Amino acid sequence: MMADSTEYLGKMFLIIGLVLSLIGGIILVSGRIPWLGRLPGDIMIQRKNFSFYFPLATSILVSILLTLLFRFLGRK
Repeated sequence: MMADSTEYLGKMFLIIGLVLSLIGGIILVSGRIPWLGRLPGDIMIQRKNFSFYFPLATSILVSILLTLLFRFLGRK
């Protein structure tokens, strides 16, 4: 019984580590993708002393991609 729980814990740590590595890699590469964050639909308002930016289209695109990725990886 103890071996099952430690094996499960080990697998969970491995999965968490892989997910964190993937997120870190995406963050490193995202600066090299010139269109990411500048899609049509991203909201940017600039005034003299005020700047507001909300990446609406980029957020939707990332959400769709992550949904597809997790659905693909979650199937057994």
